[in-house]
Amino acid sequence: MSTPYPAGTVTFLFTDIEGSTKLLQELGDEYGMVVADHRRILRDAFGSAGGREVDTQGDAFFYSFARARDAVAAAAAGQHALAAHDWPGGAQVRVRMGLHTGEPAVGEEGYVGMDVVRAARICSAGHGGQVLLSETTRALVGGDLPEGVSIRDLGEQKLKDVRAEHLYQLELGDSPSYFPLLRTEGSSKDFGDRISRHVESMVEAQLQSVFTGSKPPTAKMAGLTAIGIGTLLAVLGVLVGIGFLVKTLFF
Repeated sequence: MSTPYPAGTVTFLFTDIEGSTKLLQELGDEYGMVVADHRRILRDAFGSAGGREVDTQGDAFFYSFARARDAVAAAAAGQHALAAHDWPGGAQVRVRMGLHTGEPAVGEEGYVGMDVVRAARICSAGHGGQVLLSETTRALVGGDLPEGVSIRDLGEQKLKDVRAEHLYQLELGDSPSYFPLLRTEGSSKDFGDRISRHVESMVEAQLQSVFTGSKPPTAKMAGLTAIGIGTLLAVLGVLVGIGFLVKTLFF
């Protein structure tokens, strides 16, 4: 019996609305409109890129793609469309996304195997508006990225119930490139390294916004940009020093 899902080497894309419970409390009945708009937007973006819907539960999606580059293009298009949408009640709807490529088995109920679990865990590690890629997906995509999109290396991360994974973040041009620390299972042993990487990522994102004129990663850092590059560099130097001090003294 033929299956409607891609087989062989497949790229999975999981999505989830961040803070959905809070949005429900704030919007009440209007939250139903938010979920409906969110589903329509992502179905249009993912379907246009050749994705197949595997499952949807509440405000979460599970899609599969025959090619990694199509999955990446779908994620980028989806995030851009979500950011441009006028949401009911003036809500800010931020969706986390995670991608992983593997060779899963395909059963009567859909995909089977640890690759599915890994893709879901990668999605769960992110924050609203963030797109995370596994090392396998990153390798397959190579330099074949949508226009205006780049990739940031986030290093090896510990995921729940599966082995550690080297993760990458999709940079979407005018979208924020700075996010909080990933929601991974980092222990106190590697917390210092995570803090250092976090600060370095923030510094890199802010410097890029200064010299390219792109959108600053946070409103507070945008205010520093207005003060002057000299002052900004000094503040960023202090941030790097704090990260190094934390790592040196306590780890």
